[in-house]
Amino acid sequence: MRIAVAVLVFLVVPSAAVAQSVIGLLGIAREIAPIEQRLQDVREVTVKGYVFRLGMLNGRQVVVGRSGVGKVSAAIVTTLLINQFSPSAILFSGTAGAIDPSLRQGDVVIGISVAHHDAGMQTADGIRRQGNRNPLTGIFDPLLVPAPEPLLALARQAAQTLRLPAVRTPDGKEQTPRIVEGVIVTGDVFLSDDARRIELRKALGATAVEMEGAAVVQTCRQFSVPCLVVRSITDRADGQAMSNYEQFLATASENAAALVMAVVAGLK
Repeated sequence: MRIAVAVLVFLVVPSAAVAQSVIGLLGIAREIAPIEQRLQDVREVTVKGYVFRLGMLNGRQVVVGRSGVGKVSAAIVTTLLINQFSPSAILFSGTAGAIDPSLRQGDVVIGISVAHHDAGMQTADGIRRQGNRNPLTGIFDPLLVPAPEPLLALARQAAQTLRLPAVRTPDGKEQTPRIVEGVIVTGDVFLSDDARRIELRKALGATAVEMEGAAVVQTCRQFSVPCLVVRSITDRADGQAMSNYEQFLATASENAAALVMAVVAGLK
């Protein structure tokens, strides 16, 4: 989570096309709820105490898992889902804080790349970020891990026709949410600090910040499963972040879920 919301969908896939099989959908409980509510023919499967929901969504068989908040919790549920259900792809749906100052509540970000913003070496001059090392090959991942083109193409196609309901932002203005592409960064802290937000924008070109996406992508890369992160904006990662998160959680969760469900419908 970011506390985790902002619908961000980020997909990590091998170069081959996504096969016809079960699609994995992940998010923290309150943010994945809009998708769970639309499942048909649902049955539950418990794996190591974690409840997964199998069902049909837009004509495709999917399995929905609930992540806890933070990177470790996200990696655990992703690993269990992959091991138990062998999904052809995983989509993460949730909310995020805006790093890009042009974003407003309800806007949706498609993660064209993701990064751990809190990984690297901490020095007196700040953090020196780098990608994580693959424990099997010893090779470092890129700092900014790109999303797979097949999934991005589906998300872009869905974004062209998806229309989201208007949202009244904290400044009293009513606006129609946008769907944009950007860099989603992940860390084990709920960001509520202007200076830190500005630093992430400058150092990583970040668009939005949350707490699970990069961990899900890293896990999927490790097991060669395509993954896409989609997030919708609840707040501006500033001093009002927590109150705005609670205020716009439901709206942002619905918007992220709408795009994720459109992507699912496009998968063959």
